[in-house]
Amino acid sequence: QGQVEESGGGLAQTGGSLRLSCAASIRHFHAYAMGWFRQAPGKEREFVGAISRGGDNQYYGDSVKGRGTISRDNTKKMVWLQLDNLKPEDTAAYICAVGTVPTARPQHYTIWGRGTQVTVSS
Repeated sequence: QGQVEESGGGLAQTGGSLRLSCAASIRHFHAYAMGWFRQAPGKEREFVGAISRGGDNQYYGDSVKGRGTISRDNTKKMVWLQLDNLKPEDTAAYICAVGTVPTARPQHYTIWGRGTQVTVSS
């Protein structure tokens, strides 16, 4: 079935930026939408954004709209999440997922990564 692995998390300062990567080991990567979610301790999983199969369309959750940019390279089987103007409330584990459609609904994603931790200091 395959897997995805996130990287690029770490400690950042308020107002700074981070670029998270997601490497996919799946067949026919180009046929799948990709999503980013995040989960902070004690909170529910939250939709961050998603990108369509060809990368033409991106969708973002309200909490990152205007600050997040998702991109992908199908030849490299990679997806990136650029998050700017970081806020302490962005602190969470960021999780990459493989889906059938670029949606905020987790049930449409079939493969999930383990996440990469982002901590934003105030």
